[in-house]
Amino acid sequence: VPKLYDAAKNAGAEIRLNNAVVDILEENEKAVAVKVKNEAGTYTIKAKAIIVTTGGFGANPQMIEKYRSDLKGFPTTNVKTTTGDAFAWLEKFDAQLRLMNEIQTHPSVVPGRGMLITEAVRGNGAIMINHEGKRFVNELDTRDVTSNAILALPEKRAYIFFNQDVRKSLKAIEGYDKAGVLISGNTVEEIAANLNIDSSTLQSTLDTYNLAQATGKDTQFGRLDMARSLVRGPYYAVEIEPAIHHTMGGVAINTRAQVLNTTGDVIPSLYAAGEVTGGVHGDNRLGGNAVADITIFGKIAADSALEDISK
Repeated sequence: VPKLYDAAKNAGAEIRLNNAVVDILEENEKAVAVKVKNEAGTYTIKAKAIIVTTGGFGANPQMIEKYRSDLKGFPTTNVKTTTGDAFAWLEKFDAQLRLMNEIQTHPSVVPGRGMLITEAVRGNGAIMINHEGKRFVNELDTRDVTSNAILALPEKRAYIFFNQDVRKSLKAIEGYDKAGVLISGNTVEEIAANLNIDSSTLQSTLDTYNLAQATGKDTQFGRLDMARSLVRGPYYAVEIEPAIHHTMGGVAINTRAQVLNTTGDVIPSLYAAGEVTGGVHGDNRLGGNAVADITIFGKIAADSALEDISK
């Protein structure tokens, strides 16, 4: 973001902080201006093209419940401004919405903190255990599968469990330690006590996993990548729960990032890119792909707008 910000400033872009867009104005079914609010009041900016890049609605409980009642009350990893305001602005254009019910939960979020524990922890060798000290899912399965497996547990929470070898492999874990979310123990017995888990059950889980890691065959859950064994301590755990992370649904666009109405026609002068759009990721976004989405379609939207303005 700092690099893109500097590039925009160097190119002559005017960036107005603390000026909130509150509506997109329409004339003859065409987008013509945005209404903006700041401390002094409201004003209007007329435009030959408008690109909507306002993000999703993962921090809007009412919209979440509207499209997915089963996710009512779920925590979110989103910043508080991810409230989907643009969807109300676009109603007057009869903008087409796609896959609004496809809302991705991230399986590893610290309860009450909204802190996401990166999937790289599991990728580097961590396992997930329930409150009995047992594995219950292939830790590297998709986010929806692992989230649903956690929600099927009585506590609807689980632990990411790893050792010092995994910790040394990933710098991000040091940040979790500084944030105070790691539970630790030098031995299996010690961390089991700190987790209020039967140590013999936990030891049995680790023995089975370490054998699978050594042989490359996880007969329990079919995990293919087991980067490190968990033979040696110290050991660490983080309690986690699923939380709303990304909304795959949004306004429909074409390959030129033009917003479409409900009949599939282009809405003149209106473009969109990023999480506000729907259908780009299907029903389950792969981790990291949103970065490609916003940069590629952001540029496509700008190029399309400039091309159309030049006509």
